[in-house]
Amino acid sequence: MQPLLSSPALLLVLAVTAMAEPGPRITTDTAEYCHSLANRLSGMPAASREPSRSLAAAGMKLCGDGHVRTGIAKLRRAVRAAQAAAP
Repeated sequence: MQPLLSSPALLLVLAVTAMAEPGPRITTDTAEYCHSLANRLSGMPAASREPSRSLAAAGMKLCGDGHVRTGIAKLRRAVRAAQAAAP
């Protein structure tokens, strides 16, 4: 009985499978990233309008209180809201 795949073919299948699998998810959850998002938002024309303004304020408060991930989520929502409100 012959094997289904020869050794080189099996290695190729394993290599292709390994490349197709998604890599580790990279998350940025630092206070510096909070400030980076806030700076990005401050340069947007619609940042001073609601809901961007209140989302940004809540996000920065959360980051300052040590709830960085939740703060980043709020800041990202603020950026998206400002982008949607832009003319």
